[in-house]
Amino acid sequence: MASERDIRARLQRAGQEHLLRFCAELAPGPRAALLAQLEPLEPEALGEHCRRAAAARAHPSGPPPELAARLRPLPPERMGTASGGDPQSRRLWEEEGFHQIALNKVAVLLLAGGQGTRLGVTYPKGMYQVGLPSQKTLYQLQAERIRRVEQLAGERYGTRCTVPWYIMTSEFTLGPTAEFFKEHDFFHLDPNNVVMFEQRMLPAVTFDGRAILERKDKVAMAPDGNGGLYCALADHQILEDMERRGVEFVHVYCVDNILVRLADPVFIGFCVLRGADCGAKVVEKAYPEEPVGVVCQVDGVPQVVEYSEISPETARLRAPGGGLLYNAGNICNHFFTRDFLQRVTREFEPLLKPHVAVKKVPYVDEEGNPVKPLKPNGIKMEKFVFDVLPFARNFVAFQVPREEEFSPLKNADSADRDNPSTARRALLAQHYRWALQAGARFLGPRGARLPEQPSLPSSGEPAAVCEISPLVSYSGEGLEVYLQGRELRSPFILDENQARALQP
Repeated sequence: MASERDIRARLQRAGQEHLLRFCAELAPGPRAALLAQLEPLEPEALGEHCRRAAAARAHPSGPPPELAARLRPLPPERMGTASGGDPQSRRLWEEEGFHQIALNKVAVLLLAGGQGTRLGVTYPKGMYQVGLPSQKTLYQLQAERIRRVEQLAGERYGTRCTVPWYIMTSEFTLGPTAEFFKEHDFFHLDPNNVVMFEQRMLPAVTFDGRAILERKDKVAMAPDGNGGLYCALADHQILEDMERRGVEFVHVYCVDNILVRLADPVFIGFCVLRGADCGAKVVEKAYPEEPVGVVCQVDGVPQVVEYSEISPETARLRAPGGGLLYNAGNICNHFFTRDFLQRVTREFEPLLKPHVAVKKVPYVDEEGNPVKPLKPNGIKMEKFVFDVLPFARNFVAFQVPREEEFSPLKNADSADRDNPSTARRALLAQHYRWALQAGARFLGPRGARLPEQPSLPSSGEPAAVCEISPLVSYSGEGLEVYLQGRELRSPFILDENQARALQP
């Protein structure tokens, strides 16, 4: 390990020597911990990071004045849809997706570096329970969807196939996530096929460009955003691991979408048959001001434009059919070829521009007293996973129904949207629809039939509580065997045991 003298000299070159201002007061253990944290920080990179953060914060925010003239929706030839299109095309996409899964060419990659702070918890979001009757966590739901899609592909092609699960964590989430998976026996997945790796951390920075000391012996650090994926792939030789396994196609998604379909065969097959190297699932924006990025073109190049960068006038523009002109809402759900990811890590990652996140960052004042700020005082620089879209040779977007595939968990129940209640209702309403479509009918407490249309997630709980295990059905398939013509009482849980009992 470098000496304190060497580290001080390097910090001087970066203009950040203040990070050692309490070093002489520290006991040997905390002093060693601080020096160990500072040692990997290269002075040139640290100085540039702090200067760039301050400059980005000083830059005026809001829609660039010239953006509207450069903006265009994606052309139809770049778009596909999961519903309302040609059923034969959908069958071909699904078959191709299952074929690639059966050949062991598909992996899923989870972006799970964030804590559940906005949810009011200190542990990783994937460990959160939204209050389902089964009490399953997000991690368990996702693990079971992997097991089910492996099973479906294997049955179609008479093979035993594997969908490796790569999980990008951060310094905050790696330990708890690894321990959680061990405690739950990796949800009956082979541990060799669950690969966890850690993204980089970057110092939080004051508005005037000084790295923030969180405690006398600790620099305030934050994950480098989900776009830190590309550096992390290189840091941990993840693409080399994929190559050894024969993986060619990667489905990348965020942890907080309770409805996410891992390794979705329809999406995978659509992208493969279109010859895409990069793809994105999108949902139709619910209203012009909805705070989601828009997948579109800028100067003819595909990219995601953040909602804060689009003027209200542009957001309200209508297409000839009456819908929003810019309606392709980004849900952080992507397809990449391994070859494309290799090109990004080798050539394009340095070209990605960090985004500014202004946060309340705890710090120590000049006397060494801890301070929890009441208003934002620091800058965290992040890259986004979708920043690589402009580098794609053949980008496609795939529109899916929101009620089937997108309900994010971001906030505590005190918020009016994207909270545990809306996530739970979305999943239960989906399963209620699946059961009705399979021919089941639900009875109320006095034996009367309940409505055959579930409530929308925003309008309260479904008329009946129905939860279907991903181990029984991945996307509503095969339920007729268990439910056709049956009258069920709420709450109804269809897990593997119940499915065996109901099977003719």
